[in-house]
Amino acid sequence: MKKVVILSLIMIAAFNFSSCKSEKKSDNKTEEKIEAKKSTAAFSLENAQNEINFVAYKTTDKVPVGGQFKKVDIISGGEGNSIKEAINNTAFSIPVSSVFTKDTSRDFKVKKFFFGIMENTKLLSGKLLLTDDTNGVAEIKMNGVTEKVAFTYTIVENVFNMTGTMDITKWNAGAALASLNTACNDLHKGADGVSKTWSDVALNITSTF
Repeated sequence: MKKVVILSLIMIAAFNFSSCKSEKKSDNKTEEKIEAKKSTAAFSLENAQNEINFVAYKTTDKVPVGGQFKKVDIISGGEGNSIKEAINNTAFSIPVSSVFTKDTSRDFKVKKFFFGIMENTKLLSGKLLLTDDTNGVAEIKMNGVTEKVAFTYTIVENVFNMTGTMDITKWNAGAALASLNTACNDLHKGADGVSKTWSDVALNITSTF
């Protein structure tokens, strides 16, 4: 009877060991499949170092206030055999929660009193279109509105750089702008005592491949 019990235990242990080995193999296959999805394109925005910088302005003297978005997701496109091909027709989204101005109090106000006032604007989404060797158009959706922003660009070695200017009022964001100015009232006053937040925002975006 003892022999039967011992034999049974050995069989159970052997079965469990083989089951663990089988699951491990399955996990390895899953990992292999995930790795296989990585881009093999010569140029990929997913793998590039992307910097999305902006400059807003305050006071009647138009004092610049810099900032950036720390995260961007590539929704479609973003790959090619050249930098132009990788950039053209790329669809993207940017979480507004990733805004960063080196001032936590300012970041909070921008999120709550600017983007927070807008309609369904947890993300800024859009598409980049290159029209020739130096110009392009960014279609940007914000506050439920999609508008175009003209930009100029350069490609120097492995670096793509584009600059353009957004007029916030085109996205029906006057109320959001007023809300932010109220929240930052004293901080946006110049020597004349007038509190002002400008509607134009300069963009400077760089992708290093």
